[in-house]
Amino acid sequence: MKPFTDVTGIAIDTRPGPVAVSELSARKEGTPDAVDIVALNGDTLASACDEGLLEKLDWTQIGGRDHYLPQAISDCGVGSALYAFVLAWDRDKFQGAPSWADFWDVTKYPGKRGLKHDPETNLEFALLADGVAPGDIYRTLRTADGVDRAFRKLDQLRPYLVWWEASADAAKILGSGEVLMTSAANPTIVAANHATGRNFGMQWAASLSKLESWGVVKGSANLRQAYQLLYVVGSSAIQARLTAEGGYGGLAKGANDGLPPPILASSPTAPANLSAALPIDEQFWRENREKLSQRFEQWLSK
Repeated sequence: MKPFTDVTGIAIDTRPGPVAVSELSARKEGTPDAVDIVALNGDTLASACDEGLLEKLDWTQIGGRDHYLPQAISDCGVGSALYAFVLAWDRDKFQGAPSWADFWDVTKYPGKRGLKHDPETNLEFALLADGVAPGDIYRTLRTADGVDRAFRKLDQLRPYLVWWEASADAAKILGSGEVLMTSAANPTIVAANHATGRNFGMQWAASLSKLESWGVVKGSANLRQAYQLLYVVGSSAIQARLTAEGGYGGLAKGANDGLPPPILASSPTAPANLSAALPIDEQFWRENREKLSQRFEQWLSK
């Protein structure tokens, strides 16, 4: 946010995010709050937009739709960054580039595996390991048989699983040697490599990409300034810093231009990485998260 303040002289008061729909609903109902722009996950963005809690964006105020990659564009949100859940491993301990099938093959590659404590990503990875084509993952998960198939595949790994909660924990269990491989958010692996000099690898084939967006709260008293901020942080130069400094993918066209090859290789929006990833279907999880989360917790408790 500093570049915006440097350019405009407007100070920004930041608060932890992303926010939930219930928080936006409270604001709409009159809870005092001066928040103008909110960071939103994909399913939250769609729900908040449908409920009229966000402004419909005037794209002419933030550079135009053509300034951004298609993934960044929706009625009420502009993509702030893209990241991906990848298969991560320590190159100093494992030669080659494992696939999700290898991740499940504990006979050929003995050792523990790390997964996020969440059905989202795990059900997708299980089906990928079971041979389902990326383009068929959500069609399969929309059937009872497909969900059963994913849980049966997870059953195969159950004795070997170490669960992580916070993103940073994935790098910790990999670095400590507690697991041979783990799923991980790619910025976590990039940060670990930068901070500790580790040699962690990331498998982009059959990774799962996830979008973060900015939304403007309906009725914002600072609408003009909100658009100014979105315009500045959406510039290609600022977006390029997301990758160079944190491993996130910039969503402005040209954000990857000129990045050194080693940095570009860690960008989720580098053409090769973007095309190798399956976008997480936020609509699917919006419709099915509650029942699949309940089943996941029941499965864990058995």
